[in-house]
Amino acid sequence: MKINDLLLILAKKSIESEFDKSINIDKENLLNNYEILNEQRATFVTLTLNGKLRGCIGSLIAHRNMFDDIFNNAKAAAFGDPRFEKLSFEEFKEVKIEISLLTIPKVLEYKDLDDLKNKLIKNKPGVILELDGKRATFLPQVWEQLSSADIFLSHLCQKAGLNPKSLRTFPNIQTYEAEKIKED
Repeated sequence: MKINDLLLILAKKSIESEFDKSINIDKENLLNNYEILNEQRATFVTLTLNGKLRGCIGSLIAHRNMFDDIFNNAKAAAFGDPRFEKLSFEEFKEVKIEISLLTIPKVLEYKDLDDLKNKLIKNKPGVILELDGKRATFLPQVWEQLSSADIFLSHLCQKAGLNPKSLRTFPNIQTYEAEKIKED
């Protein structure tokens, strides 16, 4: 089995196990047979329903093996994203799953707001914005919906609970890449 297929099945089965308690995921067997699942990796699991976001939860920093990160983030995206009600079984049958495997975030040095925008628009990375104890991130694929740096950064500030004008105070910016794995 291809690893991407395995990761999607793992995410799907972790959600499905909440609806069907007889589902048993043989973690030990999977960890023994697929070494990659033992790697410490940061992942996000994104759920969409009819092309619209239905849940997205993840880890920015690797702190557990990939098996546990995907398993827990899939459940959290389905049942613990505070922006949505818990996923129903009817929705589960229609939901699409996307997994993002993140690289280690790197601090982005910039001299002013224009420099920051130019650096971001050039590579369109995932971005972590942090200021005054508040933090938010957008995965790289958010650039598909928010294609200008101004709009992207403004929405990211709002997600963090910050006024977009706070960009003038040089928030800490980190960037990362993400390998997307998604259902057809």
